[in-house]
Amino acid sequence: MPGSDDRNGPVEQARQGPGTPGGDVTRDGLRNVRPDRDAVTGVVAGRPRRGRRGHGGGGETQQVPDATFTSYYDKPILNAPVWEAPDIAGYLFLGGLAGAASLLGAGAQATGRPGLERSAKVGAAVAGFLSLVGLVHDLGKPQRFLNMLRVFKVTSPMSVGSWLLAGYVPLAGAAAATAVTGRLPRIGAAATAGAATLGPAVASYTAALITDTAVPAWHDGYPEMPFVFVGSGATAAGGLGLLAAPVAETGPARAMALAGVGLELATFERMERRLGLVGEPYSQGRSGAYVRVGKILSVTGAVGAVLGRGSRIASAVSGAALVAASVATRGGIFHAGLQSANDPKYTVVPQRQRLEEGRPATGTSTTTRPVTAATGER
Repeated sequence: MPGSDDRNGPVEQARQGPGTPGGDVTRDGLRNVRPDRDAVTGVVAGRPRRGRRGHGGGGETQQVPDATFTSYYDKPILNAPVWEAPDIAGYLFLGGLAGAASLLGAGAQATGRPGLERSAKVGAAVAGFLSLVGLVHDLGKPQRFLNMLRVFKVTSPMSVGSWLLAGYVPLAGAAAATAVTGRLPRIGAAATAGAATLGPAVASYTAALITDTAVPAWHDGYPEMPFVFVGSGATAAGGLGLLAAPVAETGPARAMALAGVGLELATFERMERRLGLVGEPYSQGRSGAYVRVGKILSVTGAVGAVLGRGSRIASAVSGAALVAASVATRGGIFHAGLQSANDPKYTVVPQRQRLEEGRPATGTSTTTRPVTAATGER
């Protein structure tokens, strides 16, 4: 009749379907109707599901997709360095070679080895000059390099490095000129001492330069990177001495090369292990290939330097391998930085881990737990 409650009438019961009578309401809900709280979340009905504890599997599948590390509009989170490989990778290598070669040249002069002295000093002068050329070419205009000399900012690796090169290159050039011509020995001795004093800083400051950036593979490697660079520079300088000096005078070059190889390989291995996920670019892709080649050439050159110490050919081949090893290592470090800057994973995952550990997200990640590639779980 009009105005009466017909929610339990035959029409309403037919609409609700069999087994769900509208008036059959209990304290737990409608009788024979599954409560909403028992619904399985995060699934798509009708698709196979991986086994779930207590349900025996089957029937539904996980709806949450595999974790991917992306950013807005598929753009990298960081702006990758705009440095060009021939300029800056060469700049990194040549600076290390120059600084270590100046030390080798000073030692050769002090111990009376004129052939090794000339080779090391000329190599240091040429490498230092080419390093400066690479930097200026990357800057685009010589005036920009001169502008960096207007002030000295101790907190800026680029400012410190510019002043180092500005002082080192003339000293290395003067030391080489006097060693080749034999003239003005006092000036040559003073220039040699000055270049040798600045040499360690020239060989290592480029490590501070790249680790002072936000590039994950560079920045997080700051504790070991200076030692890697110094070892790589010593490897190259020792290799240059073995390649160019008389066999009878190559003892100091051989010792420097062996020390450099040991320091570089040990600290590089430690850095890779400590970095965890952030260190992946050093073993993957193009950068990983460079690093592997560098390690193989370093070991090969060191073994050849020891076994072939009395052979001119063996010393030259070993020296060439050691120089090439340093080139490959610097190239691997350079490209690893670019790879880590272009992949959001190397920025997002360490930040998330630091937040989970109660540390600031913008801090330095000393270790990163491994990440499963498919799921993103740690």
